[in-house]
Amino acid sequence: MSEESTPRPATQLPKPKGWKLLCALPEVEDKFSGTDLLKPDSLAKVEEYSTTVLCVLELGSDAYKDEGKFPNGPWCKKGDFVLVRAYSGTRFKIHGQEFRLINDDQVEAVVEDPRGYTRA
Repeated sequence: MSEESTPRPATQLPKPKGWKLLCALPEVEDKFSGTDLLKPDSLAKVEEYSTTVLCVLELGSDAYKDEGKFPNGPWCKKGDFVLVRAYSGTRFKIHGQEFRLINDDQVEAVVEDPRGYTRA
């Protein structure tokens, strides 16, 4: 396998600016839950694109600073798994791994454990 086709971990992640949050997608399982049946690639891609759970990697310097909009403080912090609407944010990939930049007010909930969440 050539060096160009070998998957590499994402490096040099962008620094979110303003009220943006940099988020990573949890890995999509390649098998149907509770089985050894592999999911078709097309289904895995749809699940990746439309995922509703993201992991917060970094917050922009102005995220949650608007006290009028966020009177009770930040809705999430670095390391939280958050629930967002499907297809939210600016999608991009680094070495094949997808990330998203979302607005601070696009967070709808914080979830303890992202496993088992699917789009309805």
